[in-house]
Amino acid sequence: MPKTVTGIFTSRSQAEKAIAELHDQGFTKDDISVVSKDEGKGRKDGGRGDMGASDMEVGEQDIGAGVGWGGGVGAAAGLLAGAGALAIPGIGPVLAAGPLAAVLTGAVTGGIAGGLVDYGIPESRGKDYEKKVKEGGILTVVHASPDKVSKAADVLRRNGASDVDTHEGKATH
Repeated sequence: MPKTVTGIFTSRSQAEKAIAELHDQGFTKDDISVVSKDEGKGRKDGGRGDMGASDMEVGEQDIGAGVGWGGGVGAAAGLLAGAGALAIPGIGPVLAAGPLAAVLTGAVTGGIAGGLVDYGIPESRGKDYEKKVKEGGILTVVHASPDKVSKAADVLRRNGASDVDTHEGKATH
């Protein structure tokens, strides 16, 4: 059964480096999810949340154009090319990419914590992560086979993630 490795980054550049390294280690966009608060900085809609993914920007980089987190690394940019803006009650607008984005879309009323339960993360821990995203942290969630769990956790830690934990995962894809 897959496990779920989670961590919080405080900067986009840390998350970019971790995602690129995870891809280098054999993890795919189907294994990695990222959730961050959408501050609306530099966005074409002024932060209203009414853009499509093709108009979405992170900082001043247009994710829809295939540029974004990953600093030009194709696989990392590809992960976030499909990022979507969601409105999460109690948090506001967030950007979500990867398999977790679909879970959050279907579980908006439960917030990030509710979506993480589907990944085998206890609700109390999910609420901690939700709070950190609300405060500006970047949540990274990696699905890993048991033999790759320590590799995923090491990559997150080495790139500056805090609160790195491993949870019993559920088959979500």
